[in-house]
Amino acid sequence: MDWMVAFNDFVSSIVWGPPMMILLLGTGIALTVATRGVQFRRFAFAARQVLSGLRSPAQGEGTVSPFQALATSLSATVGVGNIAGVSTAIVSGGPGAIFWMFVTGLLGMATKYAEIAVAFEYRRKDASGAVRGGAMYILAHGFRMPWLGALFAALCALASFGIGNMTQANAVADVLELSFGVPLVWSGLILAAVTALVVLGGLRRIAEVASVLVPGMCLLYLLCALYVLIAHIDRLPAILSLVVRSAFDGQAAFGGFAGTTVRAAMRYGIARGLSSNEAGLGSAPMVHAAAVTDHPVRQAMYGIFGVFVDTLVVCMLTAFTVLSTGVWTSGRSGAELSAEAFAQGLPGEWGLLMVSIGTVLFGFSTILGWAYYGETAIAYLFGVRVILAYRLAWVGCVIIGAVGNLETVWSFADTMNGLMAVPNLIAVLGSMALLRRQLREFFSRQR
Repeated sequence: MDWMVAFNDFVSSIVWGPPMMILLLGTGIALTVATRGVQFRRFAFAARQVLSGLRSPAQGEGTVSPFQALATSLSATVGVGNIAGVSTAIVSGGPGAIFWMFVTGLLGMATKYAEIAVAFEYRRKDASGAVRGGAMYILAHGFRMPWLGALFAALCALASFGIGNMTQANAVADVLELSFGVPLVWSGLILAAVTALVVLGGLRRIAEVASVLVPGMCLLYLLCALYVLIAHIDRLPAILSLVVRSAFDGQAAFGGFAGTTVRAAMRYGIARGLSSNEAGLGSAPMVHAAAVTDHPVRQAMYGIFGVFVDTLVVCMLTAFTVLSTGVWTSGRSGAELSAEAFAQGLPGEWGLLMVSIGTVLFGFSTILGWAYYGETAIAYLFGVRVILAYRLAWVGCVIIGAVGNLETVWSFADTMNGLMAVPNLIAVLGSMALLRRQLREFFSRQR
């Protein structure tokens, strides 16, 4: 087994190394140019689409509403990484990592837009009549490369049980044990039962829960973070200056730091930004492709807003909370560092309680969102007859994740998740002409 772990570590270092970072960022730049900066020029339009989608029903064919699709995709991306991952980026890359995370988010908005728009063009109904889409359908029907579509689906299915299920359950169970003394096995059983109530109902029930859960947990996190930032408002100008300066000249830190460089700031900021919003990995288009809409571009606008919320709001709030309270030099890392920031910034025991509740809600929401991603991949590979068995296995893995030691599982799943980008980017980058045509057609019709 040791050789398998060593081999996976080697592959992972390549998958999440500089070549992949360059590929994903380069794709974001290329798509920004190809769409003439759609994420900047049309951001106000995207925000209006999201707000109007809350009030009026959408027109067209699909399984869930546009807002429910957005909420479900956010439930998968706004996870424990938004709490622990951002702090890890600061510890490993210094304050400058936050600047590069912000840049990654801006470019990721164009990538996520393109993924969703192309996925709509090739979505199909499965044998049960449900609308499904994603990179596997683009590659099979648009590029006549079904083998590559099957490879993407297999990578997604393997990744889903790790990063989308067991590691999330593990994080939730750990925080419940540490904060409230709940035994791991009880956390696993309770989490599995609640997961079953939602997941066994399929996409519609997942989307209904996500459309309530995601706005609620994001609002709670927003209010707590803003409280901390307002309490330290006098430090924000210096913090902003530190972030920008460190992004270009490095930051010789102190406390638990040995010092960071520009390269480290770029590496960790870009890596955490990409893993947070998953732009380019091909996950979110699977649920967005099931939305009711009259045009691919309209739903793709929800993707722009989704990356904005995930990276430019939630991740940035975490980062500036950690920096403004000064705990980033304490030697702590991950969720522990975020917990310390909120513990110092909020009165009484509210800080630790906030991080505990946030971890539980974020972890649970990720389990729900990734349940549908894995289901879509499994249904593509084996047909709809295996969906019930898959859902039951998904619930069972929640219990395993809660009580298990998952370091190897996490590493393997993280590698599979990164590998999803390769076939997905082939599908997206090969569809540049389609993307330009969709944009011209949609906005000429709007005029």
